[in-house]
Amino acid sequence: MAGKLEANGLWESSRMMLPEHKEAIIRAGRERDRRTKPIVDAQELELIERALNESLRGRTAVTVRLWGEYEDTELRGVVTSIHTHSREIKLQLGEDWQWIKIRDITGAYR
Repeated sequence: MAGKLEANGLWESSRMMLPEHKEAIIRAGRERDRRTKPIVDAQELELIERALNESLRGRTAVTVRLWGEYEDTELRGVVTSIHTHSREIKLQLGEDWQWIKIRDITGAYR
């Protein structure tokens, strides 16, 4: 029995892991990878607004970078509507469209 308690022998002899422990390990890994939302400065915000307005007026495609807790995503489409009261834009993505909250946009370019 003394051999099992030496040099990690107890853990090496037991290969079973409870589902609760596995979920806790996965949850801890996700929490470690979670990112904080960046603060968009006034200059960047102006560039974003300009790109969105040019897309709306000229019906030209714009690429929008969206913040995510784990990774950013980029969508490319044409802005068809801007709702200032709800702070959202409607982005036409080919045949589909998507409402995007302006607070989630971290960058936009043509």
